[in-house]
Amino acid sequence: MRTGGKAAAAAARTTIRSVIARYGDDATRLMDILIDIQDALGCLSRGTVAEIAKGLGIPQVDVEQTVSFYHFFAREPRGTYAVYLNDSVVADFCGRAAVAAAFEEAAGCPFGEVSADGMVGLFHTACIGMSDQEPAALINGQVFPRLTPERARELVAGMRAGRSVEELKGTAYGDGQNAHPRVRALVCNHIRRRGPTVFADYSPGAALAKVTRMSSGEVIAAVKSASVRGRGGAGFPTGMKWEFARRAPGDIKYIFCNADEGEPGTFKDRVILTERPQMVFEGMAIAAYAVGARQGILYVRNEYRYLRDYLEHVLADLRAKGLLGEAIGGVAGFRFDISIQFGAGAYVCGEESALIESAEGKRGEPRDRPPFPVEKGYLQRPTVVNNVETLCSAVQVMLKGPEWYNRLGTEQSKGTKVLCVSGDCDRPGIYEVEWGFSVNDILAMAGADNVQAVQVGGPSGACIGPEEFGRVLAYEDLATGGSFIIVGNHRDLLKDVVLNFARFFREESCGSCVPCRALTGMAQVVLERIIAGTGTAEDVERLQSWQAIMRYNRCGLGQTALNPITSTIKHFRGLYDARLSTGDPRFVPSFDLAAAVRDYEAAAGAGKE
Repeated sequence: MRTGGKAAAAAARTTIRSVIARYGDDATRLMDILIDIQDALGCLSRGTVAEIAKGLGIPQVDVEQTVSFYHFFAREPRGTYAVYLNDSVVADFCGRAAVAAAFEEAAGCPFGEVSADGMVGLFHTACIGMSDQEPAALINGQVFPRLTPERARELVAGMRAGRSVEELKGTAYGDGQNAHPRVRALVCNHIRRRGPTVFADYSPGAALAKVTRMSSGEVIAAVKSASVRGRGGAGFPTGMKWEFARRAPGDIKYIFCNADEGEPGTFKDRVILTERPQMVFEGMAIAAYAVGARQGILYVRNEYRYLRDYLEHVLADLRAKGLLGEAIGGVAGFRFDISIQFGAGAYVCGEESALIESAEGKRGEPRDRPPFPVEKGYLQRPTVVNNVETLCSAVQVMLKGPEWYNRLGTEQSKGTKVLCVSGDCDRPGIYEVEWGFSVNDILAMAGADNVQAVQVGGPSGACIGPEEFGRVLAYEDLATGGSFIIVGNHRDLLKDVVLNFARFFREESCGSCVPCRALTGMAQVVLERIIAGTGTAEDVERLQSWQAIMRYNRCGLGQTALNPITSTIKHFRGLYDARLSTGDPRFVPSFDLAAAVRDYEAAAGAGKE
């Protein structure tokens, strides 16, 4: 046993050193190193972490702080088959509880544990970008959508029989490029409406051919003239961002594509990367030409790692065609290439500065600003961070011109928006519409009736009721990054939706800012008290008052983390009032003394024995 233990340790050290060498002993590639080593060894034990630190020549605490931050990094083995079942609102709508119970029964262990034989590990995880085909789970990184209790039991039986994940998947692959030999995913695109921008006819390289006949200033002027705004939610003018980066001093600049969509109910980036990766990469190359960058990084959420081989294949094809690499389009001096960086499970990394920190191998904590990324971003160099959909818009502007683009949408919101529609409707999926469509229009397209509420923009957006369904999707009214969750009248809005969102924000807070770290937890406790019928009117007022404090948080997550609660208090106040305690208003027994001392009494009793 001792010899075997030494041999295993030596083999692990060899693996670690090999992975580190693969990334040039570069500590800024720590995320890649950790992902690959965990894939090889099954987990990142303290001994493994120490060996990684030694190999990179950095303090062990630097590795520890990164490992401890991300959801998908594991300290201990998570089973031969690690099952991560999505616990989002829409998953619950679609029968997640029954699927979870079936997994537990078949595996013989509860969620959060590994079966006694080490075969099956069951874990909860936040939205995995499959809200149009729930319940869904990741099993060793592969997506298993549309699960049922019967399918869960069948999967565990297959695991116990030693079947590979590919064998468990079968061959009923999804539509479009999901069936590509380098993808082979069970995922469906569900593109219900194709608009004139992202999902229009497209020929890779045509936009770059036009761009290379222009100056960088002309490219930026065209994007500015088209009023292209960021599609990640904030809506910052894209041309202005590119211009800031072009003017920033320094010869080394970077282009980042933000594909870390973690907002529950959002899945557009997944579909775009599956069906339009060439357009995304071409948009990055256009941005590089405009600002003078030579390196780009596509930052993709860990849940989409099943697309890795396919995306690398697309990049290789673009290099072979002269659309990436040296002398792009035959233009001497136009040099640009793209690498892919995967995250490891952290919603906050959707914020651009947190994304950059993560790409540097650190905890994904937002930076203080200024300076902004266009001044000092990745490795302290000027960096442009654009959303997947934004880059696609830039490609079409270069192809068809600003005048064409400006004819789409509204006065202040030009172009189209890709919506991710899910929840209580007949036709969940992707809808590319011009800005200016009303909520009622979207509900009709998706086949949604008897609707109680719509969550626009995900948990950080607004929850509105029927009296506001005439409002339009536009920056001047209802802005959205894409998530559009429909809630039927048969749902308990506070318990089924708002509480789930509150738990999500509490879990996903990076903890860097005190208001976010403290108030997300406190808000969840108060909300649970209200739902249980022991809350007071003062509790509701307290929740509203905390919103002002949240504005002092560093990033958008912290600033909007109470939105699910405050938005529903604003639009559905009656649901809160109906659940408030009708007892003595001066005293509500929110503290259970007997429960609080139960652990102590048990310990004291054990000591007497």
